[in-house]
Amino acid sequence: MKGICLRYAQTDFEADDIFQDAFVSVFKNIHTFRDGVFSGWIRRIFVNAAINNYRKNVKHYNHQNSHDLEVSDDGQTNGLDELTAQELVTLINELPEGYKLVFNLNVVEGYNHAEIGEMLGIAEATSRSQLARAKNMLKKKLEKINSCKYAS
Repeated sequence: MKGICLRYAQTDFEADDIFQDAFVSVFKNIHTFRDGVFSGWIRRIFVNAAINNYRKNVKHYNHQNSHDLEVSDDGQTNGLDELTAQELVTLINELPEGYKLVFNLNVVEGYNHAEIGEMLGIAEATSRSQLARAKNMLKKKLEKINSCKYAS
């Protein structure tokens, strides 16, 4: 569950806050769990705690102007297979907050854009564009890493 918190947080301290809030929520609401997969129920609480933290702190995050970003797809392979899990998490955490949030909800958690839009109070199209921009930014970061690895 700590991994979920780290994916959505800007700092380790923020992840710890999300983790604590989520566990408090789990213990307060344990009596409401009826049927289904317990781990899925807890996971959903942790994701919701992360989203609530984002909403509460969004005014404190620095946002990148989306007009400064360019979306392209040249069909080349990326260096994803050469990255460690920690390196990948670090690259994702470097994304602007909105992009990181949508990326995690869609790619990692598996929510569709309609669900993300409802959770975050944004349009479905905004979710789609933020995901596309997040992927483009990650692609550029991977290309930069690859060019540095093979330049020496």
